[in-house]
Amino acid sequence: MSVSTPASTTLASEKPPVYRDKPSTASGRVVSIDFMRGVIMFLLAAESTLLYERLYDVTGETGFWAGLVEQFFHVPWEGLHFWDLVQPSFMLIAGTSLYFSTQKRLARGESFGDLWRHTLVRSLKLLACGVGLHCVYAGELVWELWNVLSQLSVTLIVAFALIRQSVRMQLIVSFVLILLTDVLYRFFPLEGFNQPFVPDHSFGTWMDLVLMGKINDGHWIAINFLPTAAHTIWGVVAGKWLASDRAANEKIKLLLIAAAVGLVLGYALDWTGVSPIIKRICTAGFVLASGGWVFALMAFCYALIDVRKGEGASETNWIRFFIIVGMNPIFIYLLFETLGHQWLNQTVGIFTNGLTGFLGFPEPLQWIVTSLATLMVLWYICYWLYQKRIFIKL
Repeated sequence: MSVSTPASTTLASEKPPVYRDKPSTASGRVVSIDFMRGVIMFLLAAESTLLYERLYDVTGETGFWAGLVEQFFHVPWEGLHFWDLVQPSFMLIAGTSLYFSTQKRLARGESFGDLWRHTLVRSLKLLACGVGLHCVYAGELVWELWNVLSQLSVTLIVAFALIRQSVRMQLIVSFVLILLTDVLYRFFPLEGFNQPFVPDHSFGTWMDLVLMGKINDGHWIAINFLPTAAHTIWGVVAGKWLASDRAANEKIKLLLIAAAVGLVLGYALDWTGVSPIIKRICTAGFVLASGGWVFALMAFCYALIDVRKGEGASETNWIRFFIIVGMNPIFIYLLFETLGHQWLNQTVGIFTNGLTGFLGFPEPLQWIVTSLATLMVLWYICYWLYQKRIFIKL
């Protein structure tokens, strides 16, 4: 890791701005991308504090609040919850950031060969971090490739290989990757692994046995990197649109058209049974539908933040709250998945549970307070780094 400017969404400035007043695109920065990245990282940080599990324990299994909290968990198999959009958002925004970062580096005189070397080294680091996290989870050395960082290490290379191609070619390749995965799942000839939409009986499961010699208990598939590379490629396309000289309304229109296409195709594949929406194996239905939702969210955030420019101090404050988390995305992800999850939750709980227990809070509520307090500690770490202008990247 190095301490520097994050590879994100700036075209002109060497260091990302500290947002003290109104968010601005004057520096060439698309603030809504920083905001979306920050929201994603904040939601993941909340998961690491066990907040969603503890809220679910309080709400039970039925009723409005139970249904709302359930949206912060993955669907067991077929279907789509809000939480199933986090990883596609992460992948797509990584593609957008890749495009902006590449343009910035080229503008300051770096060669494309240098950028290739940088991308390959960064991908190796991401792979090492992804595998390392699985070792932390298991408490021993393991070889597992299901982590989002491991997936991203491959999709970044694919997206970068296409970064100088036309939008049309990028879209064609993305759909070819989705189709290729679907064909492999449907026509893989090995008995026992030729049932594309049955847990642990697909081509993806066979590949896990080849690559790692094991099957994931949650039915996750390592070869998901192939179809979800489309998300990272689409992020590059979005970056091209947002960095162009088009009018803001035209940019929003393009994002909404992409959203509509993804949603219509994705849900049509699901409703007809051609390709049900299953995140755990990244079916065509899932990749398209989730991509559509992310494009829609991107259009909304761009219109709200970059076009309106966050008028008003209160609006600026809530935007900045999330941007702060998004400025060190990989570092903070590694932090709360290791130190945060393994140690900080319990340490904060010593103090919060002691206080809330003294005040007579019910035990389930005590743990919710602990999760919220831990989340604020993680946010403050991000804030401290942000104020000190420390940006840690791979």
